[in-house]
Amino acid sequence: MALLTAAARLLGTKNASCLVLAARHASASSTNLKDILADLIPKEQARIKTFRQQHGKTVVGQITVDMGIRFRGFSIPECQKLLPKAKGGEEPLPEGLFWLLVTGHIPTEEQVSWLSKEWAKRAALPSHVVTM
Repeated sequence: MALLTAAARLLGTKNASCLVLAARHASASSTNLKDILADLIPKEQARIKTFRQQHGKTVVGQITVDMGIRFRGFSIPECQKLLPKAKGGEEPLPEGLFWLLVTGHIPTEEQVSWLSKEWAKRAALPSHVVTM
């Protein structure tokens, strides 16, 4: 969340949670990762280009060991709380973390389910690989 707060400060947004909610809402309309990335990538490229031109030399802050590991600005406890879990499970599904890392958005349960099914469809190894 510290990264979101810093980004919000630089972008002039007073509440970093607004960025999180907007990002989640924007990514919740489709379950197809390719469609979402096709929409996100050009926007993100333009945003990063503008941001780097405006703030490329700006020192945003200091990173300390106490801040811990973060995935797209979310701490491990935040990921454990926000990412979808399997029914009856206590920990986030790997598909949810993958979605977060690739898109920067917290996925819905439907998106995680779609990704899990997509990975299962692609799980078979071609016969030429098996015989190697």
